[in-house]
Amino acid sequence: MMKHSTFRRLALWLFILFLPALVPAVALAESQALGGAEALQAKYAAVKPQLAQNVFGRPLALESKEASGQLSGSIFAVLNHPFSEVSASLGQPAVWCDVLMLHLNTKYCAVRSSGDATQLDVAEGRKFDQPLSQAQRINFVWHSPKVSADYLAVSLTAETGPMSTHDYDIDLEATPLPDGKTFIHLGYSYGYGTAARIAMSAYLKTLGADKVGFTSSGKDSSGEPQYIGGMLGVVERNTMRYYLAIDAYMERPTKAQLPDRLALWFDNTERYARQLHEVEKQDYLAMKRNEYKRMSSE
Repeated sequence: MMKHSTFRRLALWLFILFLPALVPAVALAESQALGGAEALQAKYAAVKPQLAQNVFGRPLALESKEASGQLSGSIFAVLNHPFSEVSASLGQPAVWCDVLMLHLNTKYCAVRSSGDATQLDVAEGRKFDQPLSQAQRINFVWHSPKVSADYLAVSLTAETGPMSTHDYDIDLEATPLPDGKTFIHLGYSYGYGTAARIAMSAYLKTLGADKVGFTSSGKDSSGEPQYIGGMLGVVERNTMRYYLAIDAYMERPTKAQLPDRLALWFDNTERYARQLHEVEKQDYLAMKRNEYKRMSSE
């Protein structure tokens, strides 16, 4: 049997390396894309009451589920930008590197050509500065976006990840709203095997024991809300982090605005400090400055 310290190391690496990463939709995992403008508009109508009144303080609805060795999360939200801007930006692979780099654990991202395919070479690591040699790589395949006058669909997939994780996928769909804003669906999922399940179980009993998600599971004896924990809590936290990254990029899209984009993402995560706080702002900003400097020196 594994020693407790080994469990802790495996658990820490699982949380650091893959769960902050994105989504599976090939092989055993199913894409969460709704599949077209009509379906996305119908979903908007269905969740409109939740968008108008919720605990997030912004037009947002969050869903998560776990079934048959697969975890998945979805966010439905309104961006304060016209569809033309959202489609032009989020339909480009390089933009997704800027989106992913906002996350604490993303250490590196570059767009690569591999034959006829385009890939995002992503490195995931700790929540502080570290050499890339200590990070773990995941290569996401960039699939040609579906683009029309009223619909954008973007998909990134990776067949394998560290420690028996597999079938990563991220799906982004967008459609215009009548008021010049854009309704989006961000979905992600991944499959996991025995090693990942054991590691996550150990993490949730130790380092992640007090971590929670956003879905309420009731109230405590003082009337305060209680939130789900466990693997669904992990999925919900990272779903929110990536949604906030998309929102921050759209608010501050230019290279010159990178410092403001980083600060905006951090400040927005701190609105949900119970779930998302991990490091202090100055430490996050210094870490990201160094990571971008490292990427620009290639």
